[in-house]
Amino acid sequence: MTAELIGKTLKTVDLIEYQEGAVVSREIIRKETGTVTIFAFDKGEGLSEHTAPFDAMVQVVDGKAEIIIDGKSNILDAGEMIIMPANIPHALNAMERYKMVLTMIRS
Repeated sequence: MTAELIGKTLKTVDLIEYQEGAVVSREIIRKETGTVTIFAFDKGEGLSEHTAPFDAMVQVVDGKAEIIIDGKSNILDAGEMIIMPANIPHALNAMERYKMVLTMIRS
């Protein structure tokens, strides 16, 4: 866990900055049972289709994202979330710059 964040009120969108032409991540919590990571995607950036062995929840906190799960496109705006089930192919694309919180739960 990032010690400087503990016990403080924080704005999620301020925990990470956009970088031109890049995907940036910052791990907030790492435990044996799961992780919480914040990402910032520049417009046009993304993560290609892949699978993960754990259920994951994505919360978009700024901008607009396309999240494809098992071939189905989902458009998420700030304030929306989606659950990506374990072992199902998924991909992420930045329709515009966006920031998200990824919570992965190991089971």
